Amino acid sequence: MRIIFITKFPLLYPRDIIGTAMSENKYENNSSVPEQKEESAAFSETQVFEALTDEGRLKRDEAESLSETRAMERMTDPVPAVKTEKAEPEKKGNSAVKEILLFARDLVICMSIVLVLVNYVIRPVQVKGTSMYPTLKDKAIGLSNLLGYNMDGINRFDIVIIYLENKDEYLVKRAIGLPGETVSYQDGVLHINGEPVEEPFLNSEYRDSYGGRFMSDVSEITLADDEYYCLGDNRPASSDSRFYGPFAKDQIISKGVFILFPFTEFGVKTWW
Repeated sequence: MRIIFITKFPLLYPRDIIGTAMSENKYENNSSVPEQKEESAAFSETQVFEALTDEGRLKRDEAESLSETRAMERMTDPVPAVKTEKAEPEKKGNSAVKEILLFARDLVICMSIVLVLVNYVIRPVQVKGTSMYPTLKDKAIGLSNLLGYNMDGINRFDIVIIYLENKDEYLVKRAIGLPGETVSYQDGVLHINGEPVEEPFLNSEYRDSYGGRFMSDVSEITLADDEYYCLGDNRPASSDSRFYGPFAKDQIISKGVFILFPFTEFGVKTWW
């Protein structure tokens, strides 16, 4: 019997056994490597997506912030000085023209109203002198009735405003005799067509202070159809029909006086 020695069979030393075991463990562990790689790849994709998402969000936020900033800058940007300077003078010019036109319109309206009133309704008057004292005092200011004169004419004892064209002067007197009547004074008493007529408007105390010299006698005078015999209430100091003669109707422009000043005399001194 022969004994064959297999000299080529490898000898395994302890360290080789340990190395072999470690190699086996390595190969076993290598079975999980693909899974780790897959997890790593998935993790990387997630990070990339999140990074892209964050970057997009940041870009959108930056874009929105930039848009808002630009919008605020546009809203707060001042209007160019050139346009403002041109617009303001034009606006001021239009306003000034408008005010002038409105003033002219109001002036025309006021003047028209005044002209209508002065020529057809009332006329301002100022008493000068004492020929109508004590009924009307010197420098008294008032209004005279044009409308009433044109509508109703003149009645006996109306206060009338007379215009003397040759003197360019106005007189304030009282109508005593009417057209067609015969007027006279005898012993200070008025007679109309031969009949005595009382004059209640005269201030009896003032008249008596003159005694029998308050009114001189006047011979009979017959008036024409358009004539009026007019005297002042203060007979001793009045230049009236005794001096000028009867007054024609076209010389009388209004009747009645409404005293405005002095305030102590405020009121009507005959009107209609």
